[in-house]
Amino acid sequence: MRPSKRQPGELRAVSLERGVARYAEGSCFVKFGDTHVLCTASLEDKPPMWLRGQGRGWVTAEYSMLPRATNTRTRRESAAGKVSGRTQEIQRLIGRSLRAVVDLQAMGERQITVDCDVIQADGGTRTAAITGGFVALYDCLKWMRQRSMVKEIPVRDHVAAVSCGICQGVPVLDLDYAEDSAAETDANFVLTGKGGIVEVQATAEGAIFSEAELMSMLALARAGIGGLIDLQKIAIG
Repeated sequence: MRPSKRQPGELRAVSLERGVARYAEGSCFVKFGDTHVLCTASLEDKPPMWLRGQGRGWVTAEYSMLPRATNTRTRRESAAGKVSGRTQEIQRLIGRSLRAVVDLQAMGERQITVDCDVIQADGGTRTAAITGGFVALYDCLKWMRQRSMVKEIPVRDHVAAVSCGICQGVPVLDLDYAEDSAAETDANFVLTGKGGIVEVQATAEGAIFSEAELMSMLALARAGIGGLIDLQKIAIG
């Protein structure tokens, strides 16, 4: 039995609340169980310097964890004067995942930054950030369309993410911290609504895993992400 009493293929309770940040062009407060992330999408009417004059836009992301998002206080990275390697890796993953489903050419020379701030962490913060970040991004692009900045909402597909793992020899979906910290294998899957694979991160933590186990986790992820994308569709109407 899992610590949370869930079945192997069962997600935590997930909610997506839109429009939670008054000033942002798009926002979403996402909850995966006790993991809570605030995602805001901010529009700049110019692309990054290196992209100017190319006629296309850019979507990027920043990620941070509040000092008391965990059991003990974590020092703010701004106070340390540098961004950790973990933070850089996560925000690049979020950015890649969101760009995979956006028509950057149709955006014009603009940039959207999706900020993902972890209010409370209990495992799966990056997957929650991608799932909620898409909703915030979609609302920002919808805001642009309503103001005739784009002809159509330049989104090709939905994208969401979920963690999987091998815990005590059993493939399981959507790990919380108790499972994540003890799993033999830890994996993150980013998939589109049409089933395309954007990214897979899988690591043998305590024991190597087989191809069959990898495929078992992918099957769990497909089912779980299908449910997450259904929630996204409900959220954005």
